[in-house]
Amino acid sequence: QVQPVESGGGLVQAGGSLRLSCAASGSIGSINAMGWYRQAAGKQRELVAAFTSGGSSYYADSVKGRFTISRDGAKNTVYLQMNNLKSDDTAVYYCQIPIPPYTYWGQGTQVTVSS
Repeated sequence: QVQPVESGGGLVQAGGSLRLSCAASGSIGSINAMGWYRQAAGKQRELVAAFTSGGSSYYADSVKGRFTISRDGAKNTVYLQMNNLKSDDTAVYYCQIPIPPYTYWGQGTQVTVSS
């Protein structure tokens, strides 16, 4: 069983920064892909940023130039640095780890951006 655990959310003013962390524990072999999703109230969950199995990174258009995904392979941890936060970034942020045929989700961490 793989358990991603997110941390680092909180309340921040517009224009501020936060760094989210996702640490994966459990029976982990080689994790090739990890991603960050978010879900705002009343909206569908959306992909924000991810490392793909091919080694490249992906960003949603809405966060390009403001968010950066990085990882520490030795710690099975992925980070999401979020700069110049906007009120539209307010959401619960979830870490996702796909290990086929399964997909593992964290419990989520709340990010609230006040204007």
